[in-house]
This record gives sequence, structure tokens and C-alpha cells, in this order.
Amino acid sequence: MVKYILNKYADRGEQGRLAVGRIAGIVGISVNVILFLLKISVGFATDSVSVVADAVNNLSDAMSSVIVVVGYILCARPADREHPFGHARMEYLCGLFISVIITVLGIELFKSSAEKFFAPAQDSAFSVISVVIMVCAIAAKVFLALFYRAVGKGINSTALKASATDSIGDVIATSAVIAGLFLTPVFGPAADALIGCALAVYIVVLGIKLILESSGTLLGEAPDSALVANIADKISSYDGVLGIHDLVIHSYGSGALYATVHVEVDSDGDMILTHDLIDNIEADFLNDMGLHLVIHMDPVCISDEDTNNARTRTAELIGGIAEKCSCRLSMHDFRMVKGVTHSNLIFDVAVPRECPLSDRELSKMIADGAKRIDPLYNCVITVDREYDSFRFGKEED
Repeated sequence: MVKYILNKYADRGEQGRLAVGRIAGIVGISVNVILFLLKISVGFATDSVSVVADAVNNLSDAMSSVIVVVGYILCARPADREHPFGHARMEYLCGLFISVIITVLGIELFKSSAEKFFAPAQDSAFSVISVVIMVCAIAAKVFLALFYRAVGKGINSTALKASATDSIGDVIATSAVIAGLFLTPVFGPAADALIGCALAVYIVVLGIKLILESSGTLLGEAPDSALVANIADKISSYDGVLGIHDLVIHSYGSGALYATVHVEVDSDGDMILTHDLIDNIEADFLNDMGLHLVIHMDPVCISDEDTNNARTRTAELIGGIAEKCSCRLSMHDFRMVKGVTHSNLIFDVAVPRECPLSDRELSKMIADGAKRIDPLYNCVITVDREYDSFRFGKEED
């Protein structure tokens, strides 16, 4: 079934991916609505708050699937004047809305379950058909988990992968409810109330976790390290590229990736040919990865022996400091302006946020070290700590 769906829409690109997501959402709605109706009937028939809680959990799953379908429909809308980067982030907004709903439902379920601890004792009804229905519900959720996982992997959908994990959690929750159906006649309403509270806590924790995940994507979380490495390796593989730095990736949803990067090239090379190289790299990324890449050229002098020597020794100096403070440091945009009484070494140092040294402390260590290498060296350093910049030193005339 999954292979048939994926193959049917495989040649439609991003629109095919969104269509598959909508189909998966519709399947989820259908299964969860049926489970809700069956479980709510059992819950009222047996006066079991834990069964009702599990039924409401299925209702929230159905609502989640509805929002997923709506989200995929909105994601498919093309870019317009108000949204030049498209509408793909609607998937994230829908995820956040679903998370809030789940959390609120969990809180309400906890309140109703806790109240049963103090309710008058009543005889609990038990029937074989109730257990059969709940066992069938487990089988349906196992099917959904496998279906979501396969489709989510096929179209690389974090929403569907999360739904697969949620379905596995539902299997565990429904298993606990079945246990409650057997325990309540023996231990009384307290057992049912306890299981209901446990399920409510599970739903609240799940909701909060999903809120944090959805908020992270909307706020602009760090890009996937594998994607960063893939982009860096691909750019570096082109002849004429000496190095790269300041790679910034922006995601506006699946299929809407934008990036900027600085690429170092030989300053003595033919600028027309170099510009042609940059154009080809940008075009290749758009064709091969669907990534909108904008490259800034950084000319680097590699023909001057004094500059190369200063660059090498400064890089070794920074490497030694990095080893001492146990953090990753790198240098880029190195230029040397030679003079009679002094020579300006102008460069940037990329520093991770976890570096224990302040920008000023680190810059002073580098500047002092450069003076020990050659008293004529005057460092003009820009510290790049993620997206912040700090300037140390000044160019001396």
C-alpha cells in the first residue's frame, strides 16, 4: 500500500510529497474517528474514566490529522506578494496548534480523572466485548504506526514520523486501559482513576514536547549537521574553491531551503572565469538539492610568499589556542598589508558559543602571539561567534 502511494506521486516533486502527506492524514483521521466512537461507547457503558480518556486521546489524534491535512493543503499554495518564500511553514504552525490542543485536553482529562478518586463508589461493569474492542484498537494503532513510519520515511516528513511515535505511545496507553478494565472490578474506582491520571500526564507531557519541537522550527533552530557537512563538502569539491566560511541556512519549510556562503578564490585568477564558476555552483545546488544558494566571493592572495607564511603561522597559533581551551576555532578572510614599520594582519576568527574565552581575551591572546612570531605583525581581528561579530584592533597607517 505504502509503496503504491509513494510510486504514484514520486514524479511530482514537492507537490507529490504534499499529496502523500494529505493521504496519510486522511487515513489517520478515519482510523482515529472509528477508534474514538468505539472507545467512547465502551467508556460510557463501563463507566470507565480511563477508557474515556483513551477515547479522547484518539479524538485529539483525529483532530491532529485534520490539521495535518489542512496544513499540507496550505503548504501547497504557491508564493505570493505577501509570502515570497511560499507557505511551507504552515506545516510548523499546524504542528504548534496541534500541540496546544493536545496539552489542554490532557490537563482537562487529568482534572476529570482526579475527581473520580473522591466520587462515590459504584459497581463497575465489565464485558468481554469491551476487551475485544480495546485489543482491536491496539492492532489498529500498530498498523497506523507502521504506516506513518513508512510514509514519513518515504517523503522525509517529521510530522508523520512524530505521528508514528505517538501511535506507539497510544498502543502502550491502550494496553494500560485494558489492564484497568481487569483491575477496577477488583480494586475499585481508584485503579481506574489512577490509570486515567497516568494517561492524562502522558498526554500533557507529549503535548509540551511537541510544543517545544514546533516552536524550535518556527524560531529558527540550528540546521541539521549532516546537511551543513553535505553542503560544505559539495562546494569544496569544485576546482578553484580554496575554502568556505560563514555558511548560513534558512528553512521556510520542506522544499524551501535558502543559504548564503562565502567562498574563497584565488585573487590572481580571471574574475570572469571565477564568476562563471560561482554561477555554476549555485545552479548545481538548485538542480541537485533544491537549495537556493547565494555565494559571496572572497579573493585570497596565494601567490605572495610573505602573506602565505603569515597566514600559515597565524593559523598554527590559533590552532594552539583552540587546543588549550578545548574548543574549535578557525580563521578566514586573511589579508596582509605590508609596511616598513609594521604589517597589518587582517582576518576573521570563527568561535563557537561554548568557547570559555571572551572575544576580547581571545583576540588579545592571538595578537600577543602574533607579536611573538614577528614584532612587526599588527592584528586586526573580527571575532565571529555564530552570528555576532566583535572587532579587535585597528589598522595602523
